[in-house]
Amino acid sequence: MIKKHGTANWKGPLKEGTGIVSTQTGVLDKQNYGFKSRFEGGTNTNPEELIGAAHAACFSMALSMILGQHDLTPDNIDTKATVSLEEVDGGFAITKIHLDVTGSVPGATQEQFDTATQAAKEGCPVSKVLAGAEITMDAKMV
Repeated sequence: MIKKHGTANWKGPLKEGTGIVSTQTGVLDKQNYGFKSRFEGGTNTNPEELIGAAHAACFSMALSMILGQHDLTPDNIDTKATVSLEEVDGGFAITKIHLDVTGSVPGATQEQFDTATQAAKEGCPVSKVLAGAEITMDAKMV
């Protein structure tokens, strides 16, 4: 079993308070987050963009693995995961995640790429944990 962790600290009331978030590796180390960055377009990080980054990274790795199982090696995979936070039933919920994927895969047909991207969308561990949200995708090969 592999275990990884992230930590967060919050001080103060929701709108005026401040928080810091860190990762086990230290790649994120006491990065600020707060209400403004989450709901008003502020410049600090927020949970939704962190989820988006995690999903994009996981998906890209899964796609590389699946392509490799078919003797295809990607030159490049670019993935953007857009996370939608919406007001639902008097609270907020992550309702959708849309993946925009562009890949350069020498020797692959569009059909092979489409099959691989669909399998990665369904099979990456982060997709599985986020299964409560609608996950959509646009994938293209360049």
